[in-house]
Amino acid sequence: MILFPAIDLKDGKCVRLKLGDMATATIYNDDPAAQAKAFEDQGFEWLHVVDLNGAFEGQSVNASSVGAILKATKNPVQLGGGIRTLPQIEEWLDRGLARVILGTVAVRDPDLVKEACKAFPGKIAVGIDAKGGKVAVEGWAEASSLGVIELAKKFEGAGVAAIIYTDIDRDGVLTGINWNSTIDLAEAVSIPVIASGGLASIADIVRMTMPDAQKLEGAISGRALYDGRIDPQEALTILREARNRSGAQ
Repeated sequence: MILFPAIDLKDGKCVRLKLGDMATATIYNDDPAAQAKAFEDQGFEWLHVVDLNGAFEGQSVNASSVGAILKATKNPVQLGGGIRTLPQIEEWLDRGLARVILGTVAVRDPDLVKEACKAFPGKIAVGIDAKGGKVAVEGWAEASSLGVIELAKKFEGAGVAAIIYTDIDRDGVLTGINWNSTIDLAEAVSIPVIASGGLASIADIVRMTMPDAQKLEGAISGRALYDGRIDPQEALTILREARNRSGAQ
């Protein structure tokens, strides 16, 4: 079970949004690379990065900041936001990304996702962002008619490394992860699922260790870490002890 600290990039700065609204951005660090290194020093083993400008504009906008992050941390990094073509995917993987997250293009062109999975085994994740149970695209600015599980099932057997499921109605407002919907998704597909949106406190970390959540790959935390609502050492200790217990069984 992995706790992924999040760095959301807007105009070169590390920010957090509320409910996906770019107008609500709170700046937490002017230096995303320094933030990435800080997360590594705290003991985190992965990093989740989103190019928010890129998600809205359909192309990488904060590439220089992502490049600086890749130089600053030894941890594997997964990146989403504005990545829509095979050449873009290949370029980012060549630059050192561990995983590329495809969101809008997964709705618009599922065959491209499948092609990418064949070309880059283990390197492609799908981001499914939902509002009211329906998939949202274009940086959450546009709703589709697709259901979450309906979309996820399109990628069964394709080689997708993980699905990152975000409940937009909970993102950045610290109301707790939508565990029911997340676990329902994880039970509906064989692809590993990462929970995102709303992680609020140590209670959510403990919830990650419950038997029904064990099938998840992990969860993403943003605002709760930045605001100090979650102590990194406490959270990582809880998850490590749970991992040791399951390994001993």
